[in-house]
Amino acid sequence: MWTDSQRKSDKKLLGEMTSCHIAEEPIKKVAIFGGTHGNELTGVFLVKHWLENGAEIQRTGLEVKPFITNPRAVKKCTRYIDCDLNRIFDLENLGKKMSEDLPYEVRRAQEIYHLFGPKDGEDSYDIIFDLHNTTSNMGCTLILEDSRNNFLIQMFHYIKTSLAPLPCYVYLIEHPSLKYATTRSIAKYPVGIEVGPQPQGVLRADILDQMRKMIKHALDFIHHFNEGKEFPPCAIEVYKIIEKVDYPRDENGEIAAVIHPNLQDQDWKPLHPGDPMFLTLDGKTMPLGGDCTVYPVFVNEAAYYEKKEAFAKTTKLMLNAKSIRCSVH
Repeated sequence: MWTDSQRKSDKKLLGEMTSCHIAEEPIKKVAIFGGTHGNELTGVFLVKHWLENGAEIQRTGLEVKPFITNPRAVKKCTRYIDCDLNRIFDLENLGKKMSEDLPYEVRRAQEIYHLFGPKDGEDSYDIIFDLHNTTSNMGCTLILEDSRNNFLIQMFHYIKTSLAPLPCYVYLIEHPSLKYATTRSIAKYPVGIEVGPQPQGVLRADILDQMRKMIKHALDFIHHFNEGKEFPPCAIEVYKIIEKVDYPRDENGEIAAVIHPNLQDQDWKPLHPGDPMFLTLDGKTMPLGGDCTVYPVFVNEAAYYEKKEAFAKTTKLMLNAKSIRCSVH
């Protein structure tokens, strides 16, 4: 049982938590990237629409720039031309001497870096939304790269709440060896948006509507924040990557088993030790080993066959954010 003094102490602490907020700089410049992967058509379609008619993405006092990131891949309706644009925004590639011999996407990465970066530079963009589709059954997904980013946790909380009862999941890719150099990482606040399931090179009205709403709620949040609204402390559930799992392979490196029917389309659902993961052509089931329940994501993603990734294991945890308010007000 709590004593009166403990209750008073907790009340005081709660009061301090709610009144003490983190002052953040106002958001001035936002970019919305579509076509980082040229065959993920929802972002391509929306960005092309907003380039023609951007009324719905404009907010007072905010510069919002829609941008096609990989125009050659978009034109060919392929993921990329020479290499994956969403994996090469590291110092080595960005620092390479510009020449015609460089892979197309490396040259494009340098162009994008000069247009929208560098992070925290005087003319850099505060937020980049990078729009993606997945063939996996992941629904609405927000991708977070930093578990300590109060502003983005607050934004994601707002988007999740606004979308309810439609589920919206948060995928945390903060990992020393599995995190990759994303196109959006040149912004102070990088936001990945994945919506699926949708086949490559295809548009679906329901997926289009969901992605459009996610961007609307995100821009509304930024607008409220810039207007001086204080967002109280909040918590969100996230799925943090722990390991990538390859398909079982034979001695020649060929895929020897496929995703088990019990796992197919079960992104975000618990996968317990002993549950089936893979199935061979002769009917043999390969179960999950170990003693930990995991939550699979990007299950049987078409684009990840080349990356030797059948799915990613995640663990579920809660992230807390302190109260935030725009420093101008």
